[in-house]
Amino acid sequence: MIRSLFFEPGKAIRKNMPPQEFPRLIRNRRGILWVDFVAEPPDICLPILEGFGFHPLAIDDALQETHVPKLDDWGDYLYVVLNYMDVQKEGDEWNTTIDELDIFLGDNYIVTHHDHPIAAVDEAWRSCDRDPRTLQEGPDHLLYKIADYLVTEYMPIVEEIDEAINAIEDQVFVRPSPRTLEKLFALKRVLLAMRRILLPQREVLNKLARDDYKVVDPKDRIFFRDIYDHLVRLHDLNESLRDLVGGAQDTYLSVINNRMNEIMKTLTIITVLFMPLTFLTGYFGMNFFEPLGNLKAWTTNPVFDITLATIFILPILMYFWMRRRTWI
Repeated sequence: MIRSLFFEPGKAIRKNMPPQEFPRLIRNRRGILWVDFVAEPPDICLPILEGFGFHPLAIDDALQETHVPKLDDWGDYLYVVLNYMDVQKEGDEWNTTIDELDIFLGDNYIVTHHDHPIAAVDEAWRSCDRDPRTLQEGPDHLLYKIADYLVTEYMPIVEEIDEAINAIEDQVFVRPSPRTLEKLFALKRVLLAMRRILLPQREVLNKLARDDYKVVDPKDRIFFRDIYDHLVRLHDLNESLRDLVGGAQDTYLSVINNRMNEIMKTLTIITVLFMPLTFLTGYFGMNFFEPLGNLKAWTTNPVFDITLATIFILPILMYFWMRRRTWI
């Protein structure tokens, strides 16, 4: 899908013009043109992008290659790559999709290209419909709007991850299981994917906020600086959440080890308590203790009573002895 809009002060916004009009519209310095390519094949996008006069390397980067966030200055226009992350939580599973948004920013136009629908771009498009002043501020301000909506989408993801970590921390102490560890590793993968986006994207916004570019109005740098501050905060939150996941993982392993120690301790106590009984029953069960031999005294009732009392009393004495040694 190719959608476009053209804004000229004092006139109504035009939408979905044919691509043949784009070269004429960008020559109108009073107007602002926005062309958005959504999941269009390269053979359709290529001639339209060539009509804007973009460098073949920049077009190839936008249509063929996948990049981390970056910014290239081509003099009369900027080529900007921003990444976005879509996180869907289905039960305990986290499905993460990362894709890129390619942006060409000119003096009086902006061209966006992406392979999948992006909520931030759609929101900026609706914002232009609601308030034409979004376009009146210039294409660089429209770039700010798109980047701002893109960064804002991370906050619900961060809050959801934070709630998931709190739930897992409670589960670690109540009823830890191997499934708990799988949840922790799933959250860790999501946070690592987010970190790989935030770091380079932060540098892109830092360049837009501080460097001098022909197509960026100096008065609009403060807006990009605001997004940069948001990305710094998001990166700090990401680091904090990664520390929480690592701490929860260490706590889980500690709890599991403690439970294993308690189990081994209980089994050891049972073994030690029954060890004297095993010795006595084995000793008195030998074949030479029989009435026909010369040891008939060992088979009398008093001996039986003493043996029975020893069987009951000896484990009790050993229990108190081990407790006094603080073994239990």
